[in-house]
Amino acid sequence: MREVLVHPFPQKVEGEIRAPRDKSLSHRAAMVGALSQGVTVIDGFSFCADCLSTLASLGLWGVEIIKEEEKERITVKSEGLGKLKESEDVIDAGNSGTTMRILAGIATGIEGLTIFTGDDSLRRRPMKRIMEPLRLTGVDVGGRNKDSFPPFFVRGKNRVKAFSYSLPVPSAQVKSALIFAALRGEGVSFIEEPLLSRDHTENLLRYSGVKIERKGNVIEVEPPSSISASYLSLPGDLSSASFLIALATLLPQSHILIKDVGMNPTRSGFLACLREMGGNFKIIGEKEEFGERRGDIEVESSSLRGIKIEKDLVPLVIDEIPVIAVLAAKAKGTTIISGAEELRVKETDRLKAIAQGLRKLGVEVEEMKDGLLIQGPCVFQGGRVDSYGDHRIAMSLVIAGIVGEEDLIVEDIDCVRISYPEFFEDLGKIGYGEWEIRER
Repeated sequence: MREVLVHPFPQKVEGEIRAPRDKSLSHRAAMVGALSQGVTVIDGFSFCADCLSTLASLGLWGVEIIKEEEKERITVKSEGLGKLKESEDVIDAGNSGTTMRILAGIATGIEGLTIFTGDDSLRRRPMKRIMEPLRLTGVDVGGRNKDSFPPFFVRGKNRVKAFSYSLPVPSAQVKSALIFAALRGEGVSFIEEPLLSRDHTENLLRYSGVKIERKGNVIEVEPPSSISASYLSLPGDLSSASFLIALATLLPQSHILIKDVGMNPTRSGFLACLREMGGNFKIIGEKEEFGERRGDIEVESSSLRGIKIEKDLVPLVIDEIPVIAVLAAKAKGTTIISGAEELRVKETDRLKAIAQGLRKLGVEVEEMKDGLLIQGPCVFQGGRVDSYGDHRIAMSLVIAGIVGEEDLIVEDIDCVRISYPEFFEDLGKIGYGEWEIRER
């Protein structure tokens, strides 16, 4: 296990950098490619560990994938919808809940048995929320500890029952799994979500010719006879770019331009929060491709104030709450985050992990059942903090260390490769290289 020693940086960061590739879109684009007949080319693909788990899993179903990492490109060759083959091996999703949950939906429409497992962390994450609704398709699904955790199995069919389901909590992963399952339905399926969650799956499938309509909070999916292969150029990942944005916001006299960032309204809650906090940034050259907005973000250092983040906004900012907590600790006044209990069942309990990390830095933070109460502004102390093997906790604490007053050690740093393998390299590109990775 490795750790990183972060030295404080009393200078500015500046320069132009291309945004890291979008992990959520990469997963889903590869899956759509696997269900499309012919050759799908995807530029701007994220080669993070989670997305590589998805590619390896699709390969076990007979999909041919050509990887060109230096070009950030993959080519997906498939016979298409209804033609995927039963895997001869267990599908290991690694640390990727997205891989496991969404592929479970695809597995309902593959004749035969699919068994899913993952690493120690993923085998502790709740899966009943996916197994129960997938049974509505008429397939057999079951897992460990009364269907609560992986490993679990899906015994799929070439055609499944059409269904209606109302999600008890907003979840883009569960919604996407059900949409993919509905593609093999015997009729139109209906999926209701209580709050809008990220809609990349819907955008990609519509672009590929699938009839998906939203009527209020209900999504209607009409199963296609086939899906045509296409070319996709993916934007950058706002969730990963948020760490660079936070750093430029907090370090005085900083100015950076992040090129080609995804601006999907169901993912851009971080920018809305930053603007309300008084963050100084602007979006340049915004455009739209296959239903996804994208543009450049110009960021300058800012003085921040505390805000309230409530339940309705949480699905749009769920991945960025740890780094928002770091911003809040530097903001004047109180920040209250509520309705975020879903963070307790991520790679780790993120509410607990970021609260403990910030307390060790000297921050006044109260951990609530569904959120955090953070009093700022605070001067960050040094010491040693634990990432708990969670990539977003690790990167958030690194940012805190850079803007702190003393050296900070962040333990278990290799987890950043899960979503942002170029994290430290990109910090160097904008001027920060005061870190040392070492064996613990």
